Amino acid sequence: MGKIRQQRTAEQIKIILSQLVLRDLRDPRLQDLTITDAKIDRELQYADIYVNALGDESREAEVMTALKGATGYLRRELASHMTLRTVPHLHFHWDPTLDYAERIDQLLDSLDIPAESEGEQEG
Repeated sequence: MGKIRQQRTAEQIKIILSQLVLRDLRDPRLQDLTITDAKIDRELQYADIYVNALGDESREAEVMTALKGATGYLRRELASHMTLRTVPHLHFHWDPTLDYAERIDQLLDSLDIPAESEGEQEG
């Protein structure tokens, strides 16, 4: 499979799973869940799905448990929405990127950088 087709398929999986989580799953543990990324292997056997609960790191364990229970349903629904010979096995991972970005913002906000004076700008 070509790299471009692989990326398109991963993006399509991400979009479909996002819609399924938003519209079809009624599990309260999956409220405000965001699918941040999807990556598939070259043979389309496995898909790594990265999720985050809108910056609420404390919910990681319950979200991952709920997703593990919903994996069969999500894979079946994915099969009905896509035209693939085989639907990849879904592996969900917690995406810490939002937490890292928040920490960097806090660090940048805490820096005390003096403003340049007019005399320094001319030189």
